Amino acid sequence: MNKTLLIIILILPLLSCDNEEGGTEVPSCIERKIDEIKSETVWNPPAQVWKWETDENTYYYITSDCCDQWNYLYDEQCNVVCAPDGGITGMGDGNCPEFSEPIDKSLIWADDRN
Repeated sequence: MNKTLLIIILILPLLSCDNEEGGTEVPSCIERKIDEIKSETVWNPPAQVWKWETDENTYYYITSDCCDQWNYLYDEQCNVVCAPDGGITGMGDGNCPEFSEPIDKSLIWADDRN
């Protein structure tokens, strides 16, 4: 009986974690941004959310909903860091930090609605 209770106590926090999108843990503010996108009609091209890890920091890159718009990079508190690309020139806003380490990019959500 005590072993069963211990197993339940250890596993329960893993099952109750509600801040995961597509199996990757994301901040709740990023989840809200995804939910906002889902509440709209499908973007053209469809929206994507990427997790960028570099220089011991985590960022979230969200594609825009059409041409000539910036694609924004957010920190873990959903503050806009910069626009790495997009816009009329396709070169973003020019305000991104210089990353000293390679960026590990992983797709965490893509809108697959029709």
